[in-house]
Amino acid sequence: MAKLIVYYAHPGHKHSHVNKHMARAAARIDGITFVDLYADYPRFDIDVNVEQQRLLDHDVILFQFPVFWYSTPSIIKEWQDLVLEHGFAYGKDGDKLTGKHMLLAVTGAGPEDAYTDKGYQHYPIRTFLTPLEQTARLCSMNFTAPYVLYGALQAPNAGLVDPHVGGYRRLLEAIRDDHYDFDAAAMMDVTDFDTLPIRAEA
Repeated sequence: MAKLIVYYAHPGHKHSHVNKHMARAAARIDGITFVDLYADYPRFDIDVNVEQQRLLDHDVILFQFPVFWYSTPSIIKEWQDLVLEHGFAYGKDGDKLTGKHMLLAVTGAGPEDAYTDKGYQHYPIRTFLTPLEQTARLCSMNFTAPYVLYGALQAPNAGLVDPHVGGYRRLLEAIRDDHYDFDAAAMMDVTDFDTLPIRAEA
């Protein structure tokens, strides 16, 4: 079994349309570690030693968050700045994360066609995730296709919450059980509940 940690970050958790349901599902899955960053560090006083040990103890690091202003919620950036130290995550002797996987589960408020060169966001959603992808590369980690839900604000009315949360649960369980095809995911741009590259059980 793969050791998976989920870092959840949503500063407006109680007002969330989709992420709070995803987080609740993730927290209930046996055999994975779930961390709510805003709950654990309400004053952003991140414990670097604890977080570095968590990274050492897990094979797959997944960040779940809504895309805010084309980036992550601020606590993820603070976490990166403090935890991914030179000599630990990168640079001289900084090989502690080599070979681990980084995965993102994100929601975008706009519809899918907004995240195109002709849409009002002008770029694919993965373009806005480039800093995290490059962070993974600098730390010699493997970055794979993010799990994405577009139109998150309208998801409850569109009946998308349950299938998306169900897909998220399948994703996490497949990673835990070594059934997630990371090689296939690396060839994909994004995934959703219909396109998850999950291998059938042997």
